[in-house]
Amino acid sequence: MAAVTIARLSNAQRVVVKIGSALLTDGKTGKLNRDWLGAFVADVAAMRARGQEMLIVSSGAIALGRRALGLPSGRLKLEESQAAAAVGQIGLAQAFQESLSAHGRNCAQILLTLDDTETRRRYLNARSTLNTLLRLGAVPVINENDTVATSEIRYGDNDRLAARVASMISADCLVLLSDVDGLYTAPPSEPGATHIPEVTDITPEIMAMAGDAASEMSRGGMKTKLAAALIATEGGCHMAIANGRTLHPLKALEEGGRCTWFTARSTPYAARKRWISGGLKTKGTIVVDAGAVDALLHGRSLLPAGITAVQGRFERGDAVSVRDSEGREIARGLSAYSNEDAARILGHNSREIEELLGFAGRAEMIHRDDLVLKKG
Repeated sequence: MAAVTIARLSNAQRVVVKIGSALLTDGKTGKLNRDWLGAFVADVAAMRARGQEMLIVSSGAIALGRRALGLPSGRLKLEESQAAAAVGQIGLAQAFQESLSAHGRNCAQILLTLDDTETRRRYLNARSTLNTLLRLGAVPVINENDTVATSEIRYGDNDRLAARVASMISADCLVLLSDVDGLYTAPPSEPGATHIPEVTDITPEIMAMAGDAASEMSRGGMKTKLAAALIATEGGCHMAIANGRTLHPLKALEEGGRCTWFTARSTPYAARKRWISGGLKTKGTIVVDAGAVDALLHGRSLLPAGITAVQGRFERGDAVSVRDSEGREIARGLSAYSNEDAARILGHNSREIEELLGFAGRAEMIHRDDLVLKKG
């Protein structure tokens, strides 16, 4: 198992790590556990130094905020939770910034709601921002936007948020650090409960092994972790559930610490391409010239200069069909512009986009990462 862990974690190019409130804060006092955070960030910095792109999904804002506001222990009302998150998020972001800057790394704060990963336009915006931050060497620290999210737009837990983020940015490894060291055949406290080191298929029998949350501070138990595993593995991302209570938890995991690995069903690239190709209904058509067809067949993005016509009504982020002058479908992809804006910039050089639209948009009509060539 140690060899599997080393391969999946050390060789991953893009890693998302989720940390729970029970690790980041003291359950009795609500204070930030600075020793643990410092050791964890040192692990993140070491992985970043060897070329791995790192993203952190962090709980803890509500726990920190409720202490600062003097709110009682126990279940909070929605408005109290949102107020606590508003206060706690400032301290949480500052703590990460201080810890990461000590290693020469920039920290970026990203707050998301369910809508941001389900509405395609917002999904594309969030994905583009995260990819840009990673390209510039920053470490994004992500949390649910508890201050504005209501029940209908909530994740309710950061396990599934982490899995959605991992899928969104095509990560190849997701680590859920918690106060448990993996999945067991029964609650670990029960006699005969057996630890499961690897899960290659999340069957109904595996789902039935889930128990309740391990601590009062946690909004998600094993059920949410298995739900996250379904999202991650379908998106081409390996996922581990590991005990993060030790100092330097990522280093410990790399050295063979006990965990449960969930095996990805494909690569992130293949999963994303499959989603674009067959999982989305096209809203319009973009007709391109022979030069653009040749560029697409050689793995390039679709630029406005190669577009000759725009058909149908679509918005930024919608799936569109790309066809040649004879009506043959060449590709499908996610449009960076609405049909109205696309009609204004078609045939023009990308440098002219700002002048034509009044804002500096994307250079590509469809980026190659958001485009799938049709077979045959």
